[in-house]
Amino acid sequence: MTLVADDDEIVTWWGLVIEGYLATQDKLMGEIAERFGLAPATFDILLRLVRTPGHQMPMTRLATEAALSSGGFTKVADRMVAAGLIRRAPNPRDRRVTYACLTDHGREVADDARRACAEILRRRVLEPLGPEAAEALAEAMRTLREVNGG
Repeated sequence: MTLVADDDEIVTWWGLVIEGYLATQDKLMGEIAERFGLAPATFDILLRLVRTPGHQMPMTRLATEAALSSGGFTKVADRMVAAGLIRRAPNPRDRRVTYACLTDHGREVADDARRACAEILRRRVLEPLGPEAAEALAEAMRTLREVNGG
């Protein structure tokens, strides 16, 4: 299949993708911050942990998946520990590895925030697009992630 799009058209398409994502993400994170007092990085880490079996993950892997530098992740993790959302736990088989583990409070906040996120996404993505277009958008983004090395 040959796709024909002139330079301005394809640049405009990509700009619309970025603008749509940024506007939607801004509204989503604004509502999550308002309801739960969670910064975007904290929310992302909570979601990753609550969706991981055992609700724990090596801190270096979590930092990489959350696209945070080691120092940036340490600061976020310190704040999450202080808030009682996570605890650090050593790996009993490898002293070099430290896990970030959800606390009971962290699991409760993560579950509540995940439900709120789903409700917001239904309102801000699913309702305007409809189920077929929303699913097509997700599949298109999955394809781009795969072909571009994400």
